[in-house]
Amino acid sequence: MTTLNDKVAVITGGNSGIGLAAATLFIEQGARVVLFGRNQTTLDEAVSKLGPRAVGVQGDVTNLDDLETLKDETSMRFGQIDILFANAGLGVFSPIENIDEASYDKQFDINVKGAFFTVQKLLPLLKNGSSVILTGSAVHEKGVATGSLYFATKAAVRSLSRTLASELAPKGIRVNTLSPGIVRTNFAENTNIASDDFEGFVGMVASQAPLQRPGTMQEIANAARFLASDESSYMTAADLVVDGGWMNV
Repeated sequence: MTTLNDKVAVITGGNSGIGLAAATLFIEQGARVVLFGRNQTTLDEAVSKLGPRAVGVQGDVTNLDDLETLKDETSMRFGQIDILFANAGLGVFSPIENIDEASYDKQFDINVKGAFFTVQKLLPLLKNGSSVILTGSAVHEKGVATGSLYFATKAAVRSLSRTLASELAPKGIRVNTLSPGIVRTNFAENTNIASDDFEGFVGMVASQAPLQRPGTMQEIANAARFLASDESSYMTAADLVVDGGWMNV
């Protein structure tokens, strides 16, 4: 069964990691997908891999002109959007005394400002019955040393999804948060954590989770597909946590 048949999905950060895994699954389920990403090379590679049902638009979620371009390109090609997956993000970890203003601004700009204005700019294209998914994180109710900025941005994203769900409900638009746990993606490339330290963090989180393992990109993509589809039509303002139980124990 193709649960996303003929739906149009826009995925920010869609050229790698969870975004690309979700794009792959969405297309398998019948959707047409617009990928939005900063790196033209990986964007082209992703579109080539995904085939004719994928389109790439290069840009940065922190740049409002780029988001306008994303809106215009999507409107020209498809006219409207059924699924908006605001997935772009990054994390930098540091003791509070070592955090400078530039690092603060970068994380909040990408993770929070980016999600907010992605929804705002693409709102005119979202049809009645559409689904907005914001990528949060299982850290948004946790506290771990050196994670102050990243954890705070994801708590803000969780709050944003609640308020947007309330505000956009009269337009027939559902808004939910998808909060992954620890997953091996290219996330480590976008942090300041050395690869060995990141693997140590993966092991620590996995050991504390009831399922005792990290997740996979496919498992997160499966959850995104559910939120994107009409199978979740009575869900809004929810936080779908896919983390092996780490956040809740």
